[in-house]
Amino acid sequence: MAIFNLKINSKEFQVDVDPSTPMLWVLRDHLNLLGTKFGCGFAQCGACTILVDGFAVRSCVTIVDSVGDKKITTIEGLSENGDHPLQKAWIEHDVPQCGYCQSGQIMNAAALLKANPHPTDVEIETAMNGNICRCGTYIRIKAAIKEAANS
Repeated sequence: MAIFNLKINSKEFQVDVDPSTPMLWVLRDHLNLLGTKFGCGFAQCGACTILVDGFAVRSCVTIVDSVGDKKITTIEGLSENGDHPLQKAWIEHDVPQCGYCQSGQIMNAAALLKANPHPTDVEIETAMNGNICRCGTYIRIKAAIKEAANS
């Protein structure tokens, strides 16, 4: 066990965990930040996507020891009132069906728009490849990202 000082959603947290603990479990089990979901555990589905210094990473394979003093953003930290342009566009385009993958989808899209504020369709498809939606709402996801890019 070791003590880690983490910067998550613009707040400071201290956790005492095994250094090899995946960030997914630090967030969910130790900090009660439940918006980040467990999907596959092998970084293949994207349900657990968070931002680390603005880059999309799979929290199921990102160990707490590797984070250091980097800034972590989860779906809870994207906006205080759920009014981030992506969240608003998600609602406008009625993206979620079961909703399970949506926090990971939104976080991956947030990283995309930070790096490329006005992506083309191909750039959206490329960036979002690997975030799996079992309900198949990919067309609505792309439309929501395009709308958020234009707001």
